[in-house]
Amino acid sequence: MVKLNRFIQFNDETIDANLLLLYERVGRALADAEYLELTERKLFEFQPKEGIVSVSVFWRHRSEEIMHAGRLSDVYLLTAGFWKYFSVTDWLRYRKKNERHHLRKFAEELLLMLEEFRLMDAVERERPGTSKAFQVRRQLLLGYHRDQLQANSNKAFMADALMNQLYIALHEGLLSDIHVDWNLPISQLMMIAGYATDAKTTSEMAGLAERMLFMVEEIIENDLVHQYYAVGDAISERTAVFHYHEGMADAEKGEEEPKETIEEIFRTWHSENENESGVHLEYELEHGRAGRAGGDNSTEGNENAEIQETGIGHSEGNESSKWSDEERSDMGKKSERKTAGRDFGKEHVNVVYEEQAIEASRNVENLAKLVTWREEQKPHVRSFVEEMKKRIELKEDARRTRLMKGRLSTKLTTLLVDERPRPFYRKNIPSDKLDAVFGLLVDGSASMMDKLDETKKAVLLFHDVLRELSVQHEISSYFEDANYATKDIQPNVFGVMHTFEDERKDDGLKILSFETNEDNRDGFAIRWAMRRLLIRPEKHKFLLVFSDGEPSAFGYDRNGILDTREAVLEAEKKGVSVIHLFLSSDEPTDDQRALFSMMFGNKSASSESVEQFTDQTLRILRKLLAIVVG
Repeated sequence: MVKLNRFIQFNDETIDANLLLLYERVGRALADAEYLELTERKLFEFQPKEGIVSVSVFWRHRSEEIMHAGRLSDVYLLTAGFWKYFSVTDWLRYRKKNERHHLRKFAEELLLMLEEFRLMDAVERERPGTSKAFQVRRQLLLGYHRDQLQANSNKAFMADALMNQLYIALHEGLLSDIHVDWNLPISQLMMIAGYATDAKTTSEMAGLAERMLFMVEEIIENDLVHQYYAVGDAISERTAVFHYHEGMADAEKGEEEPKETIEEIFRTWHSENENESGVHLEYELEHGRAGRAGGDNSTEGNENAEIQETGIGHSEGNESSKWSDEERSDMGKKSERKTAGRDFGKEHVNVVYEEQAIEASRNVENLAKLVTWREEQKPHVRSFVEEMKKRIELKEDARRTRLMKGRLSTKLTTLLVDERPRPFYRKNIPSDKLDAVFGLLVDGSASMMDKLDETKKAVLLFHDVLRELSVQHEISSYFEDANYATKDIQPNVFGVMHTFEDERKDDGLKILSFETNEDNRDGFAIRWAMRRLLIRPEKHKFLLVFSDGEPSAFGYDRNGILDTREAVLEAEKKGVSVIHLFLSSDEPTDDQRALFSMMFGNKSASSESVEQFTDQTLRILRKLLAIVVG
């Protein structure tokens, strides 16, 4: 399950990651916007700057069928209705006109309710397949507003009660069987609401809302107590109009007109976020295209001025003698840092990473452990390797019979018995090695500290078995340096213990030299390892992930599990099988099993204790190599 960007921080409820991905893909298809993200919040809404649409938590705690239909109706309304057919200019004009009204919230949410009614019909006409979801939506919300109508009228929340009554009138008709003692011209209000069925634009709906507001503004004293709609909150002049620097000439500013639709706002923000970066994006977009440099404070050059500081660039033309060996070494380390950008997923735009070879620590303790552990594991390794070799031999000796051509069999009775005899056979071509390649990612976060030795044993067993079978493999730890992680940069490190180029090299001491560090960014690590596996020529590609919990890194707690699930699906789609082993001192709980199932599907294993890490590793390898041997 996945933790979301919750409207209440202590709300620990979860949503199925696979379902969330499904809704996101539906929304992207309807809006024709591949960059759209989807989350769950209190009310369904837009967040243009972040490129996010949100479904409402209103649909929780209901049957699966109703919950699914309700969430789909939110997605339909947002990405097929409001997305294209809600007029931003009319909304801004209406909002500005009523910004000082004592019933401002009622005025704004009334228009949004009317627009919801109009757009549900519009989407349903354009896409008849959405009618089932909208039918469920109407039924549930009508029940909700009936209940709220009675409660709000009893509490004298007249603005809220009127909202409830108007919703019922819109979707059920004027002959509602709910009666409240109104001190309002309710008949005239219901009559105006009836005109909503003929309205075709946001402007026409705004006109109806203004007429109703005019009729009640002298009677209703207090504004809405509850919030029913948030879909218009983020659509303001701040997001709909770009702001330019005041010093720019009018010719350089370009148009400052608001966007006509929510689609245009989202696409503009997405385009700008693709091309620009910086803290200013959190507040407003400020453009300086084709602008002139401000030269008022410039200083005229002086060729006789004394040189006070010298700078040397890092271009290839620089003379290497200008740096010491230590400086050159430091520069080499810095040049190894790579930027993830958008190639590794939307959650890792600000990630920089290094691939560092772990240095083998040849101290007495490590040497003693290496000898002891290998002695303990030798029988397991030997029996496992012999088993695999026997399977390979059986496969090589096996032959395909009853063929139309090939070698003639010694049993020729088929010529007499069968109507269509097939007396030929062929021997399978023997293989020198297993056509497989393995990657192993080991969680390097601080939470692994209490089970580090057992993890190293399991990794060592993995390494020794594949070395004996001459199977190419790579082993790396991964972690994020939490001490230096900020909003603008998140440093990640891959501690490489064994590479594909090392082939059968014994890197046992490097495995024992691996240490824990800080956080873990699983989705990013999986994509990194997947890329390395995809360039390999082997037919079967496997990626094992050893970890002890859910992802945790800077700004990654909100969508870490969802991002990991997406990374796993990407890998599987490209032919890399991802297998997860949960490393824990205790048997996993049902919630933990469900969590890992959300991230890794049915390819997640666990052990009841730390002593079983090596057993589980052997079991996984046995299953995977059996697939390869066939």
